[in-house]
Amino acid sequence: MKAILALADGRVFYGKALGTSGEIAGEVVFNTSMTGYQEILTDPSYAGEIVAMTYPQIGNYGINPEDVESGKPHLRGFVVKEACEFPSNWRSTMTLDAYLKENGIVGIQGIDTRALVRHIRDKGAQTGIISSLDLDPKSLVAKAQKAPSIVGRDLVREVTCKQPYHWNEGPWDLTEGYRESTLAPAYKVVAYDFGIKRNILRNLVNAGCDVTVVPADTPAEEVLAMNPDGVFLSNGPGDPEPIVYAQENIRRILGKKPVFGICLGHQLLSIALGGKTYKLKFGHRGGNQPVRQGEGHDVEITAQNHGFAVDAASMSSDAVMTHINLNDNTVEGLTHRTLPAFSVQYHPEASPGPHDAHYLFDRFIEMMEKEKQGNK
Repeated sequence: MKAILALADGRVFYGKALGTSGEIAGEVVFNTSMTGYQEILTDPSYAGEIVAMTYPQIGNYGINPEDVESGKPHLRGFVVKEACEFPSNWRSTMTLDAYLKENGIVGIQGIDTRALVRHIRDKGAQTGIISSLDLDPKSLVAKAQKAPSIVGRDLVREVTCKQPYHWNEGPWDLTEGYRESTLAPAYKVVAYDFGIKRNILRNLVNAGCDVTVVPADTPAEEVLAMNPDGVFLSNGPGDPEPIVYAQENIRRILGKKPVFGICLGHQLLSIALGGKTYKLKFGHRGGNQPVRQGEGHDVEITAQNHGFAVDAASMSSDAVMTHINLNDNTVEGLTHRTLPAFSVQYHPEASPGPHDAHYLFDRFIEMMEKEKQGNK
């Protein structure tokens, strides 16, 4: 079945339908990871986006029920050069195409993804439409131009949990898969779910935390009443500026409990501290982004997924920029001079991906332990 990807600026790509037949609009972005497509599909941070993979063949190790970052795919659409029809892996249970169909995800394959990525790099991420129903390029471009932008939209409400829940699953094991932790947790953590990835929760559990996940709009007073040792601010989709309720809750928690934020959590913490954010031209999405710690020579290779960044010039002198992206010098991390709070823009829990940044979970533990000792 034929399909078309049309961008708002008039660029059109012709290919074949992948997944569910239909028509869907979203911001077209690209991810440079060679593996991890299943985790990308189920990462809530991709809500509102059509994701194009730069690696030419996607789906060659299939789909399995374990390697998911949430209960279902959240992205709007999926773009690949070639979807593998005959996956080979001992854990595989279905093909990529079958998984997309099962979850109602509209996709396209057979297009020149190199040309698409170069166009996005030159012109910027923008709204687009995938359709296997309407094959009139002029009609689709017009629809893409009228589709809502990702800027100014609260996408967090679309992906956050509805009720609080407890998480006790640890990292994956070769013989047992994912299993509940048998370790006695030493720290109680409340995690705000702005679109949280399961592997973040697994890393918190593995670090010795008893984790309770709460909806994104849970009042700060309710979180503080749970008397946690620390509060975690999760990743999530889209523009952080309209998530005003989260910013206000973070302000009321700062100084009362240690705070650790990742990705959207980093941006929300920055805004709560008086800073501003801005939209990147085409964002950072992939598993090989170089990040330097401070002014030294230590460099981490990191996994990233964000389309907005913190404006360093907007931050007060109380916020210290701790990490910088070596590709474009954008802010990748900060810590507060006096309050027990820090955050990073990238993903230390990357799965699959580099493990260079796992020390950040230990840092959160050290911060909570210091606060516990200071309160005795």
